[in-house]
Amino acid sequence: MKILKLKHVNFTYDHEKYVLEDINLEFKPGKIYGVFGRSGAGKSTLLSLMAGLEKCQEGLILYNDKDLAKMNRDYYRCHNVGIVFQSYNLLPYLTALENVVLSMDISGLKDKDKETKALAYLNKVGIDASKANRKILTLSGGEQQRVSIARALAYNPEIILADEPTGNLDKETEAEILDIFTTLAHKDKKCVIIISHSKNVKDKVDIVHYLKKGKIELS
Repeated sequence: MKILKLKHVNFTYDHEKYVLEDINLEFKPGKIYGVFGRSGAGKSTLLSLMAGLEKCQEGLILYNDKDLAKMNRDYYRCHNVGIVFQSYNLLPYLTALENVVLSMDISGLKDKDKETKALAYLNKVGIDASKANRKILTLSGGEQQRVSIARALAYNPEIILADEPTGNLDKETEAEILDIFTTLAHKDKKCVIIISHSKNVKDKVDIVHYLKKGKIELS
């Protein structure tokens, strides 16, 4: 079953030069994918389209065979897809736990005990109760990225999109974060898509795609 499909997707910011051109990709649950390419190749734009942050201009992006352009993209981002950023994008004045609970609130999740559920997600990515109650800026970069992943999982999305999630981390921490993504794909059957240029990421994913000047390179 294909959970996400891109068919002949083109995208431009200035209506003159394509940033992405004729992109055709398919993604399944239970797999971890890597999209690689140089800076400026169109990787982040591709992620923005798959995340519903940008609207597809030409071609189709299908989520469970539904045209994403015709869906409520705010709902899609709050229920179906979780996004993990290189810079974490956490609220620094909140604790780790409060960041995850806030994600649940934004998604409209109806749960009597959100804190218990949030703690379970944090524990899943290696953040214990003592660290869960600390403000974000008191945590290390690797710990903040773990919180970012827990926040993305908070409403149990089927797809996890990660934009250079290990770009700010040392090699040991990078390996630990990649193990989390691998578990999410292989054990929890999430569809995990990582945008990266790291060789370590490339060695860890199931399927590799290369972007060059806005086009998918055929292997």
